[in-house]
Amino acid sequence: MTGIDDLPVRDELRGKSPYGAPQLDVPVRLNTNENPYPLPEPLVERIAERVREAARNLNRYPDRDAVELRTQLAKYLTDTSGHEVGLANVWAANGSNEVIQQLLQTFGGPGRTAIGFEPSYSMHGLISRGTGTGWISGPRGEDFTIDLAAAEKAIAENRPDVVFITTPNNPTGNAVPPETVLALYEAAQAAKPSMVVVDEAYIEFSHGDSLLPLLEGRPNLVVSRTMSKAFGAAGLRLGYLAAHPAVVDAVQLVRLPYHLSAVTQATALAALEHTDTLLKYVEQLKSERDRLVSELRAVGYDVVESDANFVQFGRFEDSHTAWQKILDRGVLVRDNGIPGWLRVSAGTPEENDAFLDAVRALKKEQTT
Repeated sequence: MTGIDDLPVRDELRGKSPYGAPQLDVPVRLNTNENPYPLPEPLVERIAERVREAARNLNRYPDRDAVELRTQLAKYLTDTSGHEVGLANVWAANGSNEVIQQLLQTFGGPGRTAIGFEPSYSMHGLISRGTGTGWISGPRGEDFTIDLAAAEKAIAENRPDVVFITTPNNPTGNAVPPETVLALYEAAQAAKPSMVVVDEAYIEFSHGDSLLPLLEGRPNLVVSRTMSKAFGAAGLRLGYLAAHPAVVDAVQLVRLPYHLSAVTQATALAALEHTDTLLKYVEQLKSERDRLVSELRAVGYDVVESDANFVQFGRFEDSHTAWQKILDRGVLVRDNGIPGWLRVSAGTPEENDAFLDAVRALKKEQTT
């Protein structure tokens, strides 16, 4: 039978695996960093109203530039960060992954390279390869923080065209200090200069502030966001970026025509009308995340301090075996392939209780 290797696939894609996490039918799923709370009923009704309005014009193409949506996203960013963001600073696409893809299509590509500091969000490397951009795996310290001196050295030696900084970092959960981001930005400009992309997919869950104010006076800096996590809208697939207007103009050179459907824009606009309610769920999840950290440490696990809606914990002699034993107790967590560590998403109090019961039982089994 014909397989992938029998096709004329690009060399850099051979032997690679697609991104994905197990989607298993178990009582408690805490492996994909989803917001566990369904959208509130008033928001569901408002989505239905907006989609109904949009449906009357589905015979026409949607607003190609998503002006209303970008205007409201800019308002949300301004209101929550204190940094003035306007329509010209914002671009939106189908999930933050498409935002990253468009940035790499614009500033990466054949003959160019991108660097990220791993372990980090694996899609940065996957999308780089998919756009023909060479991928460089930069260093992290033993505690999963970015070793600034080592990172600056890697940038100076490799002179990448795109630098990815994920804060809070996925899968480890720790945030990157603003001074580290500034130092890496300066290193990137001295080396190339190159674009620096700060991936803030989980910033609403952070103990600290967004790095949006760093955009001032730095035209090669981009901050990317998503509505999948804090907005509880993973099924919507809406991501966006904030940057200098020239960056927004540049990514439009590669975006597909009418890439955001009218239904997507309508749904996202409805969600933005309910940010106060949705951010209350974020506060609940932050509290539950902190409880997970505390309880896991009390049981005897090592835990990476988390600024996200998930927690990385360990250490295990065989993390995949530990993952399976937790799954056998009806709880699905994430094995990211980092030796000795697993990751759990913050769920509802009941889901977190089930998880904690499972890991307590696992710890007891390991110590008897």
